[in-house]
Amino acid sequence: MSSLEPDLPPIAHFLSEQTHTSRFAHMRRVSGILLSKMGLANPEAAHRDRPSAEENVPNRFELFLLGDGEKKVTEETDTRIPSTSVFTFNKEDHTLGNMLRARLLQSPHVLFSGYKVPHPLFSTFYLRIQTDGTMTPRQALVQACKDLVTDLGLLSREFTKEWELRKMVGESMDGGLNGA
Repeated sequence: MSSLEPDLPPIAHFLSEQTHTSRFAHMRRVSGILLSKMGLANPEAAHRDRPSAEENVPNRFELFLLGDGEKKVTEETDTRIPSTSVFTFNKEDHTLGNMLRARLLQSPHVLFSGYKVPHPLFSTFYLRIQTDGTMTPRQALVQACKDLVTDLGLLSREFTKEWELRKMVGESMDGGLNGA
């Protein structure tokens, strides 16, 4: 142990370094010196072999592009509860899940609608729909999708109209100020 001490920085040097290096970097350097003196593997090489947090995250395009043979939506009928199905949506997230759930609950024929995301790193969610039997869960989902497309089209038109009106009002007010 005494042969390692001369290579270690004194405590005064450690304290003066605090202004420009972190304690973690210093401890890593000290542990590297210790491990190399003991004849163990280079800690820098061992650190490079471990994946970083960024490497564990899937590529962005994998979040929305379907793979070969992958379907956007699959349906599995729930045999435990009558008129119930679980739909699996691939490459989608909370945005669509919550919109569909809320729209389905507005239907008088839907008794239950809920969704869950199994894991935040995977862009998949499950949507469970139970109806009163007058329509199938698939029919309820298709109707909810049609209603949402209609609602979002209306929202887009109204937003565009308001945006254009605001631009016209802004231009007329600018024209009056600049002309005076």
